[in-house]
Amino acid sequence: MTKQRTISKPVSFRGKGLHTGADTNLIFKPAPENTGYVFIRTDLEGNPEVKALAENVIDTSRGTTIGKNDVVINTVEHALAAVYGLEIDNIIIEIDGLEVPILSGNAEAFVEGLQKVGFQEQDADRVYFNIKENITHIDKEKNVEYIITSDEQYTLNVLVDYDSSVLSNQYASLNTISDFSNEIAKARTFVFLHELEHLIENNLVKGGDLNNAIVIVDREIDRKTLDKLAEFFHQEKVDVIPELGILNNLKLNYPNEPARHKLLDLIGDLALTGAFINGRVIARRPGHKSNVDFAKKIRKEIKKQLSPSAAPDVDVNAEPLMDINDIKNTLPHRSPFLLVDKIMSMNEKVIIGVKNVTMNEPFFVGHFPDEPVMPGVLIIEAMAQTGGVLVLNSVPDPENYATYFLKIDAVRFKRKVVPGDTLVFKMELMTPIRRGIAQMKAQAFVGDKLATEAEVMAQIVKVK
Repeated sequence: MTKQRTISKPVSFRGKGLHTGADTNLIFKPAPENTGYVFIRTDLEGNPEVKALAENVIDTSRGTTIGKNDVVINTVEHALAAVYGLEIDNIIIEIDGLEVPILSGNAEAFVEGLQKVGFQEQDADRVYFNIKENITHIDKEKNVEYIITSDEQYTLNVLVDYDSSVLSNQYASLNTISDFSNEIAKARTFVFLHELEHLIENNLVKGGDLNNAIVIVDREIDRKTLDKLAEFFHQEKVDVIPELGILNNLKLNYPNEPARHKLLDLIGDLALTGAFINGRVIARRPGHKSNVDFAKKIRKEIKKQLSPSAAPDVDVNAEPLMDINDIKNTLPHRSPFLLVDKIMSMNEKVIIGVKNVTMNEPFFVGHFPDEPVMPGVLIIEAMAQTGGVLVLNSVPDPENYATYFLKIDAVRFKRKVVPGDTLVFKMELMTPIRRGIAQMKAQAFVGDKLATEAEVMAQIVKVK
């Protein structure tokens, strides 16, 4: 499994906010396992925190703004895209102002700085959200459409479509997140001339300049207007490149740079889901509001799948890791008291087992003749046997050992288990095995429903 990671040491940036124009210091710092992405306003009393999660988005009108109570951070998408694009799991982002610096108008500076300080692998496993069923978001009024489908990795496809003679249809894709640095990070933000004029009139883009944004000119423009733009952005002179329809302040980093920047923004906004995703995203005409609305839908499914009571993602019809004969070589139990049929997966901490419940079980003769129900105590025994396979595999000669119950706590029965059900057991070590003592969280599922849960303690004892 892939391990979580953070950065090796802090790295700092300083620059103006795009809209506020205020100079701001931003520092990325290492963070402990399972922290996620957390912003800290160091200029406010108490250094309040805001987690970079979709439910904390409070505005998407000119970028993505997160906030909680009176704490606000503007324009977080480029920083989040850099962190997510570099596959960093845990990071603290300290900022001493209202807005993340715009820097070069993309994620390039952030990526280069983070790569320079390097990364630190952590002990905890990275948890991926695997798309099981398609998730869609459609806004007919804005002609916006998103879908994410099942895939073995995270891939993104973006189509932009503007009613413009200069920028009509563009397409961008990212086939693997590891290509983010080379393929997407340098894509700068862009703005149409009429939008820029509106922003200037409303005293916005105070921190903007003609080095960090592509200005698209899709109408006739006279010298007087060009001179005003040059004056506003402190340039001697600007002109239009006719064949490209952009101001001549810069050269494009990519032929389809606007579409790639939309993909960059999408990565940053979907980082607000709070998880690494295995799935293929297709987005038509994406924007910050729609990105965040889509992120909220994905996050809702993530909470279901990754919640402590979520059923394991296991195909019970797949080839098992251990069949019944393998289990008999590990456990001393035999019919009619061997209650695990298959082991589907196992690592140092977690094991997944399966029991197919049939009417031929001997306990159904008396429990109960007219309404057969699997006894709860036998469900617990089956979970314990599954856990026994896990702990016995921690010793080099499991055939010489047995496991014995010491304690059972917090037992809850959520639903009946009846003939025809397939029980899936998940046993997870709560603490490392010490002195032969194993403490485990035990869960039994039927389909996606939790049937039984408990906390069990067992001891490994040498018997031969």
